[in-house]
Amino acid sequence: MSTATPADTVPSRTRKLDSVKVRQAHISGWILLALAVLVALVFAAGSEGTATFRLSRPNDPWALPNLLVPASPFNYVVAAILAFLGVRQFLRGGIRWTSLSLGVGLMLAVAGFLVWATAGKGFSLTGMLQATVVGAVPIALGGLAGVLSERVAVVNIAIEGMLLAGAFTAALVGSLLGGVAGLLAAIAVGGLFGFILAALVVTYRVDQIIAGVVINLFVLGVTSYVSSQVYSEHRFLNNAPVFSPIKIPFLADLPVLGPMLFQHNLFVYGAVIMVALSTYYLFHTRMGLRARAVGEHPRAADTLGINVYRTRFVNVTVAGMVAGFGGAWFTLGSVGRFDENMTNGLGYIGLAAMIFGRWHPVGALMAALVFGFANALQQKLALLNTPIPSEFLAMAPYIATIVLVAGLIGRATPPAADGKAYVKE
Repeated sequence: MSTATPADTVPSRTRKLDSVKVRQAHISGWILLALAVLVALVFAAGSEGTATFRLSRPNDPWALPNLLVPASPFNYVVAAILAFLGVRQFLRGGIRWTSLSLGVGLMLAVAGFLVWATAGKGFSLTGMLQATVVGAVPIALGGLAGVLSERVAVVNIAIEGMLLAGAFTAALVGSLLGGVAGLLAAIAVGGLFGFILAALVVTYRVDQIIAGVVINLFVLGVTSYVSSQVYSEHRFLNNAPVFSPIKIPFLADLPVLGPMLFQHNLFVYGAVIMVALSTYYLFHTRMGLRARAVGEHPRAADTLGINVYRTRFVNVTVAGMVAGFGGAWFTLGSVGRFDENMTNGLGYIGLAAMIFGRWHPVGALMAALVFGFANALQQKLALLNTPIPSEFLAMAPYIATIVLVAGLIGRATPPAADGKAYVKE
């Protein structure tokens, strides 16, 4: 009887991996061809007139002319490009272009849809891009909180609750003591819930999913009760100030880019700074290396003298503080008051951004911008009176979540010990 050696299994594993890649390439090809047919038959054949995209606002110092796009010819060109990309996926070497082709194809399909919806009408493209950046803030911060937690192997389902707790605390304290105090209180409360989550899953080894769900339900119950029973009678407790936009000199006056990137309040700038600091911490510092070691192989890290428990406590607590900052955006950065369940599931979309971004802070930010664009798109299209029912438009961010996390662009691999409790021997 012969036994297969490890060397014998290498070719079979390689063949299996190649077959998976070929299958993914073919699936992507069929998706692109289907999009080509959709764009040609619906968006191109059903378009009349010219889509007008306004690139400047009335008060912009440097005005740009409107972008005029003939709807039907543009969409026929888009359909042809999609068909080319789809066919190429079935040809030799197509597997090398799967992710790029699918990404470009989806962007072209969205552009075609936008031109079709705007045909004969006009809207502010600059305003939609600005709304994309603003809407991405809580998702990016939620995704960053997930990255910091899961890099030390703690699944943080409680991001939704931490965001909601931050929003509630910011509104209450901000109403009484001002915006800065409300922001600091939101960060502190987020850190408190991060510490509670760490205590449950690290010290008491409670199932991480269950612990996160419990925190979410607890925060939702408490905030809903106070909102309905207390705020309705004492409105002065729910009247917080909103942070004003901070315009960056000269850059804020740039066409398109100025309103999009350089005319925001501190939450947008804070999110970018936190992503940069987290990236540096995780990938360019000794502490970050230790944190990633705890997430990949905690027993080996423990053997090398790394305190696994303390590392997890610190990272999850900091993740809670980040989520608390993100929660304050809903009140101090947006409307100035707290509404029941106002986070509306964005914490879970933040988790999707974390997965789509492959557990990297910058990747989570890029994914958050995709989700922010989907949300801004559905809001703009609702104003254009498109034939698509408003209920379907409201589903756009969640459809984007399903499509992206479903793995169309490749399989994401979490830290090896993610979600596993560690017991020191």
